[in-house]
Amino acid sequence: MEQTVAPAHNGSQSVDRALGLLSLVSYFGDEGGALSEIVEQSGLNKPTVRRLLLALIRSGLLEQDARSRRYFLGQEAYVLGTLATRRYGLLQIARDSLGVLSGKTQDTSFLSIQRDHHVVCLHREEGTYPIRTHALQAGYRHPLGVGAGSLAILAALDDDEIEAALSANEPELLKEFPELAPPQIRADIATARERGFSLNPGRILPNSWGVGLAIRYPDGRPAGALSIAAIDSRMQPDRQVELASLMRSEARKIEARLAHLQPANDRPHDLATKGRSTQPRT
Repeated sequence: MEQTVAPAHNGSQSVDRALGLLSLVSYFGDEGGALSEIVEQSGLNKPTVRRLLLALIRSGLLEQDARSRRYFLGQEAYVLGTLATRRYGLLQIARDSLGVLSGKTQDTSFLSIQRDHHVVCLHREEGTYPIRTHALQAGYRHPLGVGAGSLAILAALDDDEIEAALSANEPELLKEFPELAPPQIRADIATARERGFSLNPGRILPNSWGVGLAIRYPDGRPAGALSIAAIDSRMQPDRQVELASLMRSEARKIEARLAHLQPANDRPHDLATKGRSTQPRT
């Protein structure tokens, strides 16, 4: 016998699904998301997805391009994000530091943040070195542990949070990133904690290396990560340490601004980030 859903629960479920679609569309970044892609990744049926997308468009949170028919974040999403900047404005706080890093190193620097069991690149600051790596762009979303900045954030979590993320992401890792199965990521975490910075030795693209360092709130939780990427010939061991030192200096500046921005007991808590890291600060 088919069960019926109580109206109140059904209403809250619709809100949850709509907000989930809004978040999903944001992952597509500047390319936007096609209806078929959104249906496939959401796990919802096509009529439900269309209905919820139309509701989000009416609210201004989403837009649909008239030519490509792809879905993008809308003007109201921009307004809400702008209003939240003062409270959660990590990019605004870190932008000067990204400029310093790319200016001093001539390489490309990045700012990334955690979203559940994934990491999203918020900003890419280009360097002046003529040969660049293009493995990571603003808006790209990867599982925790994939890439230097993502690995730095994962290594800054508690061990039980790490295991929860690896378990949730294992199917995606094995399918999309076979060189980064959970045992390899665990080994990379141990190395990152020992060194005090993370290293991606070309595991996504062979000639694209990166180093990363977590940015922390005063209570130790990761707020995000800085990372620097370059071709492999510019990532010799001595330079890895040099880049990590530069990032550490800028991370401390960002952390000081974050502490001034929000009181210690009034910070956003990510669903997957509730405890204090066991990683020593370096």
